[in-house]
Amino acid sequence: MGVDRNMSTRQAAAEVVVVDYGLGNLRSVTRGLERAGAAVDLVEDPGAVDTADGVVLPGVGAFSEGMDNAGPFREALVDAAEAGTPVFGICLGMQMLLTTSEEADHAGQGDAEGLDLIPGENVRFGDDLTVPHMGWNQLDVQRDHPLVEGVDGEYAYFVHSYYAVPDDSGAVVATSEYGEDFASIVASERGNVFGTQFHPEKSGETGLRILRNFVERCTER
Repeated sequence: MGVDRNMSTRQAAAEVVVVDYGLGNLRSVTRGLERAGAAVDLVEDPGAVDTADGVVLPGVGAFSEGMDNAGPFREALVDAAEAGTPVFGICLGMQMLLTTSEEADHAGQGDAEGLDLIPGENVRFGDDLTVPHMGWNQLDVQRDHPLVEGVDGEYAYFVHSYYAVPDDSGAVVATSEYGEDFASIVASERGNVFGTQFHPEKSGETGLRILRNFVERCTER
């Protein structure tokens, strides 16, 4: 049973805002976070980010469109990250945490600047592979991070054609394999900015465990 959205913030483990910038599976993400114990607000006002215990940046679609739509939130997201607030990017939202993406150039949209909270580039899977990569894939945890507690070797649900290549290989928290190993979870050096290439809200008990880990991380601020 999900958590009542009208529950008081006193009863919730954390107050989490989900950024509504017009792209993303907002209903499923919200329900998943509520099941994980968070009090959730969908926000269109960047000012709401300032007081949140945690911020979720979901996303489905193209990198350039995502960055255009999320433009009003750029400063608020960067400020939240610098303040130590947990910032969680999901799928396209994870890619937007990086610096650039091949996708904009591939689509003839020129350069698109990401949030640069985790320096790096998003690259397209090779032409010898079917894209998008879609379906269940195993998570191979590479290093400790609160987000991945209890999920090493479990399976998550992916739908994507591009994947993150951080400048610092230490930013890779977990990998998965599709033709080659790719980063399926990344995190900043400080550790409070992180993302999953897969959809935790569509990944059953594994995804719920990750969302619970996130909510718990939000309560530690």
